[in-house]
Amino acid sequence: MEQAQSERKLLGAQAEDDLMAYILGTPVPIGEKLPNEFELGQMFQVGRSTIREAVKSLVTKGILEVRRGDGTYVKSHCSLAEDPLGLSRLDDKYKLALELLDVRLILEPEIAASAAAHATPENKAELQTLCDEVEQLCLNGGDHTPKDIAFHTCIARCSQNRVMEMLVPIINTAVTTFASLTHRSLRRETIQTHRAITDAIVAGDAVGARCAMVMHLTYNRQAIAELWKEHQNQL
Repeated sequence: MEQAQSERKLLGAQAEDDLMAYILGTPVPIGEKLPNEFELGQMFQVGRSTIREAVKSLVTKGILEVRRGDGTYVKSHCSLAEDPLGLSRLDDKYKLALELLDVRLILEPEIAASAAAHATPENKAELQTLCDEVEQLCLNGGDHTPKDIAFHTCIARCSQNRVMEMLVPIINTAVTTFASLTHRSLRRETIQTHRAITDAIVAGDAVGARCAMVMHLTYNRQAIAELWKEHQNQL
């Protein structure tokens, strides 16, 4: 009996993985309806009860939405664990980017100031390395977004405050959203302001780090505000 239950759980987990791979690999756009349970069962060679279990799990994770009498729709491509605030499900990405930057302007200058006050020599060395790597990618025309995220994550870690470090997923979402909208156009400003932030933190200059971060985020906000205005004019 216990073995049968265990096998059903494994089958359900495998069906969930297969269904998620299908959604991402096809890909099935957000808002589009999935095939019915029978069709999915044939696709993955499992019974309807197993498909129902997989769908239920993905509903819990924020990936799918079941509309009674209508069907199952894709709600997001990110799980709640990856996107705990559900930001990826907000439609207007320009407005989202502006709102995220407003939040960043509240949080990150103080995180940078705290980093300047508490960073260890090891933290400072890591931050300098990341700053150099972002700069080289910007100069070479590469995608600096992953390293940019690592840079901001390192600043939070430098603060020695675990709660600040846990706020990084919000910042990461903002960096990714901003980069996708601006096509990484603010390379020169990124180089200059990242360097100013790094130098201030390494020097232990909390006021300087706070001001440099405000400048960095202000450049970003101005760029997004202009794009949002253009977007609104096109509607």
